[in-house]
Amino acid sequence: MTLLLRNLQRAVPVRRAPLRRRLQLLRAALGVQRFDLAVVCVDDRTMRRVNAVYGRRDAATDVLSFPFHENLKAGELPQPDTPDDYNLGDIVLGVEHIFQRRRRDEDYLDILTVTATHGLCHLLGFTHSTEAEWQKVGTAFRRCRRLRETYRMFQKEKQVLEELSRLTGTRLQPLSRGLF
Repeated sequence: MTLLLRNLQRAVPVRRAPLRRRLQLLRAALGVQRFDLAVVCVDDRTMRRVNAVYGRRDAATDVLSFPFHENLKAGELPQPDTPDDYNLGDIVLGVEHIFQRRRRDEDYLDILTVTATHGLCHLLGFTHSTEAEWQKVGTAFRRCRRLRETYRMFQKEKQVLEELSRLTGTRLQPLSRGLF
């Protein structure tokens, strides 16, 4: 199905053809190539606005995911009832934020790929804890559950990125690698 890739910013260069190829490989590795997906590249100002509109936080971030199927359990693929249900959702990449925070030795396309992988895992029901969530969580049970969810997301990202690394000759690492 369709992969829509839009670059709505001019702050940093985005080479769409290589990114599109990586996104297609990513979709195949996750087994979701029959679903529609939109990936939109934005600058910090736009990302900050999107964050504010959707009540997240008043800051630019690297990625936001807007799933079409909101109640997916991690690791389950959507079960479409109609042709319109063949949609995973939208990923918004804060490419300016990503570019400014990458290390000098990191390849920009690789970091965009890793960030898109993270966003796509969110569209597929995977979640993780943030530092703020850890501070809010009160009971040991909820902490343990959130840790398991974070670990499952890390494992999925790692699995998919290992496959992409094999196909592209790169060494991609999950965004959540620092948690484990």
